[in-house]
Amino acid sequence: MSALKWQGWLVGLVTIAGLLVFAPLGLYVWASGGEPQQAPPRAAVEDVRVTGCRVDPASRRVAAAVEAAGRAEGAGAYVVTVEFRDRAEADPGRRAAQALVRIPGVAPGATEYAEAVGPVWPVATVPWCGGGRGGVPPGNPGPGGP
Repeated sequence: MSALKWQGWLVGLVTIAGLLVFAPLGLYVWASGGEPQQAPPRAAVEDVRVTGCRVDPASRRVAAAVEAAGRAEGAGAYVVTVEFRDRAEADPGRRAAQALVRIPGVAPGATEYAEAVGPVWPVATVPWCGGGRGGVPPGNPGPGGP
């Protein structure tokens, strides 16, 4: 046999080996890609909002009312960071007071409420309470306010 004949057999055997290895992989990828893609879940920031901001007259502490709406995917729990400032615009040179509020066991489609208690607030200052992207304008006492 000549060298060209062996090279032909070698090319044929390598081609068959390649098909035996990569054909099942290609069929697996082709078969698994037929299902429609689901939309990614929305961010948790969209489920939570601060609905009220007030100063408790007895303790002079600022309090923020927070609500969380349940998702259709199932029950969930939220931990929300609430900021307390004297104006809506954040001052890059100052650090705002923060409080964490935990809202456990939010059922699908239900709305749960909680209250975040902040620091003692100065007397002639109107607080701004916010969490995530939203906030509450001054003068909105929210549920349970005066």
